[in-house]
Amino acid sequence: MKFKQELVAYILLIVGSILFAVGDVMFVNPYLMAPGGTYGLSNVFNTLWPWKISLYAICMDIPLLIVGTWILGPKFGVKTIISTILIFAFTFVLESWWGYNPVIHDGAIATTAGEGTSMVQIPHDGGWFQPDYFLNTVLAGLIYGLAIGLIFRSGATSGGSDIISMILHKYTKISLGTLVMIVDGIITLSTLVAFGDIRLPIYSVIVIFIEGKVIDLVVDGMKSYKTMFIITDDPEPIRDYVINELNRGGTCITGSGLYQGNERKMLYVTLDRTDMIKLKLALHRIDPKAFVNIMESSEILGKGFRTLPKE
Repeated sequence: MKFKQELVAYILLIVGSILFAVGDVMFVNPYLMAPGGTYGLSNVFNTLWPWKISLYAICMDIPLLIVGTWILGPKFGVKTIISTILIFAFTFVLESWWGYNPVIHDGAIATTAGEGTSMVQIPHDGGWFQPDYFLNTVLAGLIYGLAIGLIFRSGATSGGSDIISMILHKYTKISLGTLVMIVDGIITLSTLVAFGDIRLPIYSVIVIFIEGKVIDLVVDGMKSYKTMFIITDDPEPIRDYVINELNRGGTCITGSGLYQGNERKMLYVTLDRTDMIKLKLALHRIDPKAFVNIMESSEILGKGFRTLPKE
């Protein structure tokens, strides 16, 4: 069983690494975008001073892994190191074979541009193409998100520029999430400084947004869960409905009101969206005076939901 799980994990890691290379070389780089990370910065360097994206990235990733391990300790597992090597290898092969030609363009790629047409020069190959920024941005975000989501599902981490954020987090009081946004934001804004086109950082941010949503779908799945806190004077009918009608469990917590100090019961239940709607409608009939607080639950682990992860 463990061998099968590890095999699946490494398959996900390989597929995710291939997709990452495809997204970067065929969609992100030709449109001069830099959606964060060492590969985003490598895209900028690759355009300004032509050298392979993969070589720029690996020259940053390896020192970051070494420095990160030295400062933060051995937080980066074997799969993260393998992921770094695989992404480098697939990116190197793809850019050597494919070059830096865009997949999404309006009309065939030509070696010369007609007068009066709106075209963009491909810096590396000397050709021209008529860009379709929006469609390319959407596809880049989808491919990036699927790639990184699969890598996360395999048990690897992104490493790269995130290590910079982790190191800064250790020596500052700024939250890790804020630091990640700052570091990736600086990388994204580098396209404006390098190329002087305000569209590039905007489209890069859109890629990051779509990527984040797809990562959540890949890692957490399509199912959305809601947590309900129900304060009531008569918990039994609600309890019966949850257990018998919804076939779910929950927890009953005893508390007291702040105003009068009366003892109250609070039911804590986590349900999918469909059952949450059923319970909310049933409460109007069972106990219309109940106080209900509904919260979004990004991840639910344990019996009846997803299995707790193993180390």
